[in-house]
Amino acid sequence: MSNAVSRDNTTIAYDRVGDGPSLIIVEGALVTGRGNPTASQLAEALASRFTVYTYDRRGRGDSCDTTPYSVELELDDLDAIIAEAGGEAFVFGVSAGAVLALDAAARGSAISRLAVYGPPFIVDESRPPVPSDYLARLNDLLAAGRRGDALELFFSEAIGMPDGAIAAMRGQPFWAGLEATAHTLAYDGAILETTTSGKPLPEGRWNAVTVPTLVIDGGASATFLHAAADALANRLDDAERRTLADQTQDYAASLMAPVLADFFSQPAVTAAV
Repeated sequence: MSNAVSRDNTTIAYDRVGDGPSLIIVEGALVTGRGNPTASQLAEALASRFTVYTYDRRGRGDSCDTTPYSVELELDDLDAIIAEAGGEAFVFGVSAGAVLALDAAARGSAISRLAVYGPPFIVDESRPPVPSDYLARLNDLLAAGRRGDALELFFSEAIGMPDGAIAAMRGQPFWAGLEATAHTLAYDGAILETTTSGKPLPEGRWNAVTVPTLVIDGGASATFLHAAADALANRLDDAERRTLADQTQDYAASLMAPVLADFFSQPAVTAAV
């Protein structure tokens, strides 16, 4: 494990494996990047061609946290990892991490190519929207120390899981680990705010994203995720669209690795003079 120091002096823990151009993986809700088996498998699969960085987003795993939270602080954290990676990097973002990576690219972070998987936007009527007061209620539960109830709110209203499935999860040993990172659900809620209302993506948010971007979804994912990926690809100036057959929001590293390796190995395009 190594540490980067973000602009507000928050310590961000990361691992590095492989040799070659730098590639950073940005994980989604409740996931510790360094402890995620899928991310570790993906990093190992790419290590022969890239130097792969996995990191714990702030408030998770071995990374520290600083309050009050803002999305800008998380963008600073990614910039700190990019600095550790040599000052420029490819980035692969998953779920809410995909949206964080998009915001970083729009802000001007030194991202040379970007791939995103399963951005969890809700842009049509293929599933119910996340209620407009979801983030406020989530923050109230967290402020009251009701981490388990905050998780239930997330799984029911943000993810759309049935009550019975959530109750079964709450009785499992892994639930305590989820509660340990439950406060970061508010961070992802802030990142995704305005993108899960069932309306088109917000105008202008990613207009400044000019780097080549690969937008990927899983063929077995929910219908709303296909619509989300299509909407994003149509919004970006330089986007490729890809679907991984038979994959849900939880992808197989063995299938993702060759797709990313091909995309990130494409030569840079030099503008004509």
